[in-house]
Amino acid sequence: MKSTLGLLFWILLSACAHAGPQGLLDGQSLQPLGLDQAIQQVQPGNIVIIGENHGLKAHQRQQLEVLRSLRQKGLKVSVGMEFFTYTDQSLVDSFRRGDISEPAFLKAISWGSLDYGFYRDQVAFPSSQWAESTEALNAPRSLTSQVAKQGLESLTPEMKVLLPPHFSLGREAYKKRFLGQMPHLPTPEAGERYFAAQSIWDDTMAWRAVDFIERKPDQVLVIIVGEFHTQYGGGLPDRIRARKPNTNIWTFSQINTDQMSDEEIAQAIAPSLEDGPRGQFLWLESAAP
Repeated sequence: MKSTLGLLFWILLSACAHAGPQGLLDGQSLQPLGLDQAIQQVQPGNIVIIGENHGLKAHQRQQLEVLRSLRQKGLKVSVGMEFFTYTDQSLVDSFRRGDISEPAFLKAISWGSLDYGFYRDQVAFPSSQWAESTEALNAPRSLTSQVAKQGLESLTPEMKVLLPPHFSLGREAYKKRFLGQMPHLPTPEAGERYFAAQSIWDDTMAWRAVDFIERKPDQVLVIIVGEFHTQYGGGLPDRIRARKPNTNIWTFSQINTDQMSDEEIAQAIAPSLEDGPRGQFLWLESAAP
């Protein structure tokens, strides 16, 4: 359920905004703010999570704006990538050192269908001069695929080793929203399997993020991840806090408003009565991919 006050606020705001809704908002009040304001309290040891629509150029630009603004603030900034599997970290390190070419690297990690050019600048952003790094965060696809098809109980001892330590499923509210995105599930059991796979993604990334911050508390880790993983704090942020309760996490929810009505945008950005704000900061952009 969404906040009625938030909906009314946005509808009134949109009525005056003939150019279309866009820009950075506070996730709770929905008031506009600048990026410098949004990152003002980010400190070493913090985690910044930027949710994205995969392949949307405006979202790439905004991610780079956040990274550059944090550096201008004098912070050491490393980048965590959802699209890199943690078992490939040595390949990521070799690529960043220049030991292997980009084509060889992409072949070695079995890069998928998305254009790597969308992530090239984010991956290259960390500076070795400051001991910054690009971190591979995600679980092996073979693991999550097996769970999605046959469930956790089907994992062999060799596959269980790939799970994050002390793995646990995501919280119930997150599961409800996740299953709500899949209205045509063949069986309830299929939904349970899919959510277990989703939880492995979240919990593995959380494990890797917490490990990084504990090893390098003088840095900020900026995680580039799919939008649903960060919405309402229920996926990745929740799993990070489960592993390290006092971690300061700052979430940016990037929202593509193309072909959305004012009412649809209002619904998308209004804080939930059950789960709170969609993100601490909402970045609305009306731009085609």
